[in-house]
Amino acid sequence: MTLTLTVSDEVRALAPGFTHVVVEADGLVNGPSTDATSALLDDAARRLAERLGGRPPHEDAHMAAWRETYTAFGSKPSRTRNSAEALAKRALSDAGLPRINVLVDVYNAISVAHLIPVGGEDTDHIRGAMRLVRATGDEDFVTVAGGEETVEHPDAGEVVWRDDTGVTCRRWNWRQGPRTRLTEQSASAVFLLESLAPMPVGDVESAGAELAELLAKFSPGARITVHAPE
Repeated sequence: MTLTLTVSDEVRALAPGFTHVVVEADGLVNGPSTDATSALLDDAARRLAERLGGRPPHEDAHMAAWRETYTAFGSKPSRTRNSAEALAKRALSDAGLPRINVLVDVYNAISVAHLIPVGGEDTDHIRGAMRLVRATGDEDFVTVAGGEETVEHPDAGEVVWRDDTGVTCRRWNWRQGPRTRLTEQSASAVFLLESLAPMPVGDVESAGAELAELLAKFSPGARITVHAPE
C-alpha cells in the first residue's frame, strides 16, 4: 500500500468486530456532478429503500452496531450519526442526496446502497501515515464554521482518523475536515469502507469491488487497487 493506515489496539478493543477495506486510486478525473452520477445516487436511494423495507435506517442491525460503538466512546449517536446513517436519512427524505462532485457522488452512492460508512481522502493532502486512534483531546481539527476557518479539538477518548498534521475525521466517520476532502482538482485518493459486526466481511468486500468498478468507469485509465479487508 502506498499510504500506510493503521488501527490502534485501543480502537480494536473498543470494537472487536471492526473491519475496513481500502481502495487506492491514482490518475482520477474529478469534476462537477453529472447526470450519470445523479442517476447513480437515485439508484442508490432506491436500493436502500428496498434494503430497509420501510424501517428507519437506525433499526438496521449494522447501523445499530455503529450506534452502540459511538455510545461506547462517549458520543451521542442520535445527535452525531455515523456517515452512513446520516446519508441514508437524507436519501429517504424529500430533499434527497446532495450532489457534490463526481468522486464524492460515487462513494456516497456506495455508502447508501450498501448502508456502510465510506470516506474519501485526497492523498496529496495527507501528511504521513493515517491512523485510527482514540484522541487525547489535544489534537487539532481544522474545520470551517460561519465561513471562517477554525480549530476544534476532539473529546478525550473520541475515536478519530488522523495523520501527522492533525485529525482528518472526527467521531470515527462523522465529520471530515476540509483539508483532505476530495475536490474537483483531486487526482489521487484513498477510500475507506468501514463495517462492524454483524455485517459479514464479504459484504464489505462486495462494496469495495463495486466502488472500484465505478471509479474505473468514471475515470478510465485510473490505477485502482482494492486491498484485502483488515
